[in-house]
Amino acid sequence: MVDFLMPSLGADMEAGTLVEWLIKPGDWVKRGDVVAVVETQKGAIEIETFQAGQVEKILIGLNSKVPVGTPLAQIRTEAEAAAPPPVPPLAPPVTPVVPPIIVVPPVSPSAPPRPPVAAAKISPAARRLAQERGIDLSMVRSSGPEGAITYADVEQRLSVAEAVPSAVPEEKKREIGLDLDAMRVAIAAAMVRSKREIPHYYLEHRVDVTPCEQWLAQRNETRPPENRLLMAALAIKAVALAVHRFPAFNGFYRDNKFEASKAVHVGTAIAIRGGGLAAPALHDTDQLPLDELMSRMRDLIQRTRAGRIRSSEISDSTITISSLGERGVEALYGVIYPPQVAIVGFGKAVTRPWVVDGAIGPRSVVAITLSADHRVSDGHAGALFLAEIGKLLIEPDKL
Repeated sequence: MVDFLMPSLGADMEAGTLVEWLIKPGDWVKRGDVVAVVETQKGAIEIETFQAGQVEKILIGLNSKVPVGTPLAQIRTEAEAAAPPPVPPLAPPVTPVVPPIIVVPPVSPSAPPRPPVAAAKISPAARRLAQERGIDLSMVRSSGPEGAITYADVEQRLSVAEAVPSAVPEEKKREIGLDLDAMRVAIAAAMVRSKREIPHYYLEHRVDVTPCEQWLAQRNETRPPENRLLMAALAIKAVALAVHRFPAFNGFYRDNKFEASKAVHVGTAIAIRGGGLAAPALHDTDQLPLDELMSRMRDLIQRTRAGRIRSSEISDSTITISSLGERGVEALYGVIYPPQVAIVGFGKAVTRPWVVDGAIGPRSVVAITLSADHRVSDGHAGALFLAEIGKLLIEPDKL
């Protein structure tokens, strides 16, 4: 028997509120299954289990705020669940008692009426989201245990393409299930801790990305808009491959020592409409082909802005990338998110005079920046790391 614990969803998280169970005793789960929804200052986070087996017992009720590390449920492992139950001792034979036969007149069959919404099982998180977004619960198709309406069911009724205003009125502060004010408080706390504890150093490296833009134009020429590659996908992949040569930028600084990560999970800074920011991870980024990376990036952005991030996406990032190029910013210097040790920034592609083969001409140039932890690396290593990213970007065929 193993305990399913309240996970840590960030260096600044101390507790979370359990708002929805997606499992019940007796259910079978496998590694990676989403089993619960926990609300934190970063919003409603889908919690995954990393233990396969059968749910034995739910230990924590809904709307309970519990500290990180608290057992939420018990899961019987596959080996335990497969073991035959103990054979009870034989009981003495009992003479069966035959009940009297009662003849019931036949009743014409009819379909049972659908229970009213008030009587249907609705998770607290789903009910709250429906109220906030004005969703008629009678129109929501349920998919939860025993026909319960879940957060995901309500969200499915929402139009993902709905335009959300950049300025959020006071009466709509909790947009798409996210408390934006609380999220800003959490971001501020993490950034204050970062600047207090981490000795940052900063570097900038400019790269001629004209070959990259030409390669993208040729690659996207015959593709529909929804299948086109963006420069962001190439930038993410370049960083993911560059850390193989420079592992000191990929990992965590914990307990006064650096822990390099063999896996590369690039966190991608995503702005949330109405305010707020999250940087969920693209898992195994270095192993993804560009098309799959682009598809996962679109899905991650969509789910993040809808307030449906998974726990592993929040806690697994080994290095983070941020870009404000689409906002016209030519260079940005990020603040490291602890316990990570580096963040890479990408600015806007700007036309500049550039020397190519001895001749000056107009070229598209991007500023790549690095904010890194001086306890783990130094400026020399950082400069080589940025140069490697630039080298990979101008050879997109190798990505």
